Amino acid sequence: MRSESLRSIVDGLLTLPMVLPPTVAGFFLLYVFGVQRPLGKLLLEFFSIRVVFNWPATVIAAVVISFPLMYRSARGAFEQLDVDLIYAARTIGMSEWRIFWRVMVPMAAPGVATGGILAFARGLGEFGATAMIAGNIQGQTRTLPLAVYSAVAAGDMEGAYGYVAILVAISFLMVVGMNAKTSRERRGLKKQEK
Repeated sequence: MRSESLRSIVDGLLTLPMVLPPTVAGFFLLYVFGVQRPLGKLLLEFFSIRVVFNWPATVIAAVVISFPLMYRSARGAFEQLDVDLIYAARTIGMSEWRIFWRVMVPMAAPGVATGGILAFARGLGEFGATAMIAGNIQGQTRTLPLAVYSAVAAGDMEGAYGYVAILVAISFLMVVGMNAKTSRERRGLKKQEK
């Protein structure tokens, strides 16, 4: 019972950025990585890395906000594995490590890949947390979503159209690619069943 409660708490923490407003997640990141905070101080003093209002902040914000999509997809893929195949691998003497890499990972790979694609697409569009921890510094921390916002705020609709076109094209290509991959996998499964 205790491990189930702990698992539920960990699952909630890993999923939390998906349901929090991005600015709130950005606030927490700013709090954690600020130069007056222990982690921010440590990174600055020992590694000369200043996270806040620097390019690493854009990466951290995108990863934190998009991670729950990857986590949930991967978790779902591993939960749906055929346990009979895992038991069969154990009966032929495979180690747990080998079962994980040779049986479980290949079977869960489509779900993990889908989660990766969704997480990348979500990270590409991250705005709120990025604005909080990285700012909107042209040439340093400005991401495409922030560039769209800046262009519209400045009245540069032509620039905004260009940025929007890039984001729409990348997003569309990712969805089409994901659908094509899923379709190929379904056709492969149908052939195996026959």
